Amino acid sequence: MVKNCRKVLLPLALMTALCYASAYSEPGGLNPGGATMEQKFKDVLPEWKKKAVEYARIMSTVKWIPVAGTMPNRRGGFFKEGTEYTGVPYSSVKSVGRYIGFDIYLKTFLAAVENPESVLYTENLAGKVTNAAGYYGKVCSSFTSYAFQCGYWYVSRLHNPPYREGIVPVDPQDAQAVEAGDFVYYPPLKPNGGSHVELITDVIKEKGRVTHVRIEDSWPPTTRDTLRTAGEFNLHIAADNRKVYRITDPDAWRGKNRADSFLFPNYAEDSSKPVINRVLLLDLGDWVPYYRGQAVKINVMDRDSRGVKTLLVRRGKNLVEEIPLDGPGIVERSFNTCGDYTALCVMKDGSESPACEFSVCDLSLSVPGGDLRIGEPWEVKFNSDNIRPILAYLTKAGDPYGCHHVWITEDDLLKRSFTVPANLFSEAGECTIWLVAENRYGRLNRAKVIMTVK
Repeated sequence: MVKNCRKVLLPLALMTALCYASAYSEPGGLNPGGATMEQKFKDVLPEWKKKAVEYARIMSTVKWIPVAGTMPNRRGGFFKEGTEYTGVPYSSVKSVGRYIGFDIYLKTFLAAVENPESVLYTENLAGKVTNAAGYYGKVCSSFTSYAFQCGYWYVSRLHNPPYREGIVPVDPQDAQAVEAGDFVYYPPLKPNGGSHVELITDVIKEKGRVTHVRIEDSWPPTTRDTLRTAGEFNLHIAADNRKVYRITDPDAWRGKNRADSFLFPNYAEDSSKPVINRVLLLDLGDWVPYYRGQAVKINVMDRDSRGVKTLLVRRGKNLVEEIPLDGPGIVERSFNTCGDYTALCVMKDGSESPACEFSVCDLSLSVPGGDLRIGEPWEVKFNSDNIRPILAYLTKAGDPYGCHHVWITEDDLLKRSFTVPANLFSEAGECTIWLVAENRYGRLNRAKVIMTVK
């Protein structure tokens, strides 16, 4: 069963990062300057910055191979079946799909990759959701927010002053002044245009001088890993008014948005190598939440041809259904009782297969009737079952900077409502409230569009 291992140290993630880094000093490796490990790490980074690099590389170094040719690619077309890719795919899933690392585990994505009937191959958000393609993905802001140990992502344009505290521009704006854990910000090139952030994950020195700077970011089709000489890096940041920033106080920068305050991100689970079920998988992968009443499509694959006899579905220890099987195929069911479920197969030899784990949850929100007036607080009511609301994310139509978080308190959970502060928005118009909730299997959200008036 999935466990919340947030307080456990991450030896595998650390080992991965150190092995990755040590490749730079190997003959013919990735370090053109030939810097030794001692030279490379003589400038000691704060512990949170070391973790930022480790956590970024959980997402940027993972390898996966599509088992079908219908997974949409944000650059157009599809990822190629049988081709190995490095780094998680890019897709701005919004509230339609799910963000890897925040809404689902990395292993949930990897399980979905192994199921040719999963949402990765049967759903296409291109043309339906702006800047999206695959049902699971990551974008630049969720990549850096994940690395910076946030409980929820900050959009890229809100990474900087005056929207965040505890942050300064690097001075001078030069390769010789940067360090791992700094980030490069691309401002919008036109009003209401898109912005971008990149994470600096390595600064290579030789005889005290920076020779190369490594940048990693989420960019179509998957995360990028770019090593530039110091001169190339300076040209890179000089273009299009880009600027390098340094977080000097991570607690001030994150505020209440701390990963260790929530179940996700779960770096221990994401950094461990999962064992993917070869007998059956869910359409959403494995270790994942569903909405109450949502169809759960169980693909009995029997990839090792052991022979399947029966599909068992349990809620907790209680048997929900026993379904006879005459071979591989898809079994579809929906569940109206919230709880934690397992699905497994009884094989022809009488043994039981590993189980897929999922939860069934209910989540809803409502706002008071009538006009919502600017300058007055709003009460928003919610209901939930088998999942815990953690925050409301509010956006203002037409205002790319109008993004706000309202954190759900214990008192809010008891009264099943929260209050949107009166001064959150100053202009009337259309707003959207996303209520975000989590349990040990992942996160779900419900959205509500509201109109505000003066």
